[in-house]
Amino acid sequence: MDGRRIEEGLTPEQLAEAQRHFEVMKKATEADLWRIACLMAGKADDQLFGRTEFEVRDQAMRIGAKAVETAVEGRKKGGTQGAASSAPSAERMLDSSSGGRRRS
Repeated sequence: MDGRRIEEGLTPEQLAEAQRHFEVMKKATEADLWRIACLMAGKADDQLFGRTEFEVRDQAMRIGAKAVETAVEGRKKGGTQGAASSAPSAERMLDSSSGGRRRS
């Protein structure tokens, strides 16, 4: 990252969407973050790495998955913002084996 704030590149609409996602994600991950905090508080300094580290990483992966799920759900509820784009048409047919036409 080049040191700029993440928000600088967003439009006002995108910032509003980010705020909505943030609020939903906070609620969805609060219990996960609490479990991590309790896990860390219950470990001595010499127990922070190894098994504990992997437990924290697993929980962080669950938090990331919830973030993606909330973003997808939010977009499903909001619908699309325009017509879906179509795939470009092929200009000519190619043989699948060689990439070119064969002689008969």
